Amino acid sequence: MTRVLVVEDDPQLVRALVINMQARQYGVDAAPDGATALRLAAARQPDVVMLDLGLPDMDGVDVIRALRGWTRVPILVLSARQASDEKVAALDAGADDYITKPFSMDELLARLRAAVRRTEDTPLAPETTRVETDGFTIDLLAKRVVRGDRDVRLTPTEWHLLEILVTNPGRLVTQKHLLREVWGASQSNKTNYLRVYMAQLRRKLEADPAHPRYLITEPGMGYRFEG
Repeated sequence: MTRVLVVEDDPQLVRALVINMQARQYGVDAAPDGATALRLAAARQPDVVMLDLGLPDMDGVDVIRALRGWTRVPILVLSARQASDEKVAALDAGADDYITKPFSMDELLARLRAAVRRTEDTPLAPETTRVETDGFTIDLLAKRVVRGDRDVRLTPTEWHLLEILVTNPGRLVTQKHLLREVWGASQSNKTNYLRVYMAQLRRKLEADPAHPRYLITEPGMGYRFEG
């Protein structure tokens, strides 16, 4: 059973979420504030966290940062805050998706299913658990990237993009496929997301980000990883 932690201080919304998710065979825990959320996350080890940013005891972005200190569990932000800088702050802190209130339950459940799919472990063949290039090494099982003798810090979104590309070496992965896998079906036309995150990956991994050797753009189509 997939277990979801709902972090929300509106009792009516919590009740609606619990009813809808339990009807679809999800296990649900609920926390009304950030401190309870962090305690439950450690105790219950949820598969997905749904998080409101406006909590009574602390800002939701601080909850995201605290969770990211020890877990890569997918975090779906549910918030009435619509300013783009608020969304960027939550995503930069480590959130995987951002859903603006009010939202439809169908959309929320679709985003939840996408988050679960992204984290289901697909066993890798032994020869694909480690990718070595002249510039950096990727350990797919440990979720670790080393460039030179230093670890490269990647956000969960950057890691997910890189993982998809390196497990399809030499193959063109379309923009639509990457957007659907990383951000969900409803974001499949937001190609600007990809440009921003691919630029960040190149800055962290390529010797010359302006002329990439490993993370190749196929204009208008998608991206390739050349090992």
